[in-house]
Amino acid sequence: MSIHERAGQIAHQEDLVNIPKLMSHYFAISPDVSINEQRVCFGTSGHRGSSLKASFNQDHILAITQAVIDYRTSVGICGPLILGIDTHALSQAAFVSAIEVLVANDIHVIIHKEDGFTPTPVVSHAIIMLNQAPKDGHTGLADGLIVTPSHNPPQDGGIKYNPPHGGPAEGEITKLIEDKANAYLKDNLQGVNRIEFAQAIESSLVNAQDLITPYVDDLASVVDMKAIADAGISMGVDPLGGSGIHYWKPIAERYGLDITLVNNSIDPSFSFMPLDKDGKIRMDCSSPYAMTGLLKQQDKFDLCVGNDPDYDRHGIVCPGFGLMNPNHFLAVAIDYLVTHRPQWSDSLIIGKTLVSSAMIDKVCQQHGKQMSEVPVGFKWFVDGLANATLAFGGEESAGAAFLRRDGTTWCTDKDGFILALLAAEILAVTGKSPAQRYQELVTLHGESFYKRVDSPVEADKKARFTEVLKQEVNSETLGTEVLAGEVILSVLTKAPGNQANIGGIKVVTNNAWFAARPSGTEALFKIYGESFISQEHLEQVINEAQSIIDRILS
Repeated sequence: MSIHERAGQIAHQEDLVNIPKLMSHYFAISPDVSINEQRVCFGTSGHRGSSLKASFNQDHILAITQAVIDYRTSVGICGPLILGIDTHALSQAAFVSAIEVLVANDIHVIIHKEDGFTPTPVVSHAIIMLNQAPKDGHTGLADGLIVTPSHNPPQDGGIKYNPPHGGPAEGEITKLIEDKANAYLKDNLQGVNRIEFAQAIESSLVNAQDLITPYVDDLASVVDMKAIADAGISMGVDPLGGSGIHYWKPIAERYGLDITLVNNSIDPSFSFMPLDKDGKIRMDCSSPYAMTGLLKQQDKFDLCVGNDPDYDRHGIVCPGFGLMNPNHFLAVAIDYLVTHRPQWSDSLIIGKTLVSSAMIDKVCQQHGKQMSEVPVGFKWFVDGLANATLAFGGEESAGAAFLRRDGTTWCTDKDGFILALLAAEILAVTGKSPAQRYQELVTLHGESFYKRVDSPVEADKKARFTEVLKQEVNSETLGTEVLAGEVILSVLTKAPGNQANIGGIKVVTNNAWFAARPSGTEALFKIYGESFISQEHLEQVINEAQSIIDRILS
């Protein structure tokens, strides 16, 4: 994909979404479930869409919320539900719709006071804490809904469900919710209970409380906040207009940290954002284009960090090095944690997705740590984090979480706060920035060259690929025993860590690999590749991977 001519530049008026039109469509347009794009569809991070495309409208949220209630009732979940929300325009409307259905079904709902925002990791942390020690007279297990489309553009909305383990719902659960929600839409919402918002929000079932303080007060159990304070680390923080914006001041005051918000804007059009590489407004903290504003500030601080709107992702900026590649920081975080958490058991496992850098494999081998490689999706790390057998789980898309310093569970969803603060801890304790630490890993293990390519693909070819995966896939299927001059060591269709289907293939040689899988929501084929030889070798890996996929799809 070519880079847009205004990538990294502040959005113009014509780039901004019409917020009144967006909100009007949310309430005025009803989806047609006979059209696939307008049905409820739970991907790896819940249902997402836009009211402008009739894919995220009031009817969707009413149906999804009732479907979630039906599910929790069917499995005996009867505790409170924690409702989180980010700063997207459609999030506020969807929050209202969810409250109307939850209260009508006699569900106890916990929200942040004074119409405040609640990030994804705070919901996860709160679910776990509440289920460990119920309070306020509540009985039964708690769960949560988070109204957010994550880093998606301003015109998008999203909603995701976290069951009592606190992490993203498993595929079996989201399939039940998806099917039931679409059934409600088909039946014109018959069976969906709902009362007016004005009545619902005043109900005793809605408990508006301070969700910031308990989370902030507990941070010292997962990150060495004293070390950061003692070292006097100065941090520049860009919330990218997201739900964590009001957390940084309490964090600074509680722990005596030197934190400066370089951007304190909250605007549903996100007009303050630089355009991403494709010319769209996207609050992606792993994109150097979206992070242009923070990159301009990097020399004023010891460290800079940014997060996406629901705070489940992190972006780490080191003076002199710029924005770290997410894969690089994951490797650095793991390398640091396994050597600076003396209370962690030696038997703890490190989790990575199969499209994350092999540098993580090398770091685990270096420290004698068992690694579990799983398919794409943070849900695969939930059980291990919940039962504290997994020390760390991370995705190549800049999302991760890890255990408390004593080796117990902190949260079971991606937490952008703790990864950002861990970067500061690394600098405070070692005297070296995460980027400098990564250079040390390169000296030890070699330089990684990594790339992802998205290619258009027709629906019939995606179907063909699915059929191929039902059979044994090997070098004969690929039509070659060599990739970019190296003998193919393995061809994977199941993840080594849990034998779950990866929805694609991964081909591995001694110094390189590629993975290919079709997108679940778009007419795209995604190819990831990595080489520890050179950039030129990586390009050869990607080119040959595309040729292999073309042969399979032909």
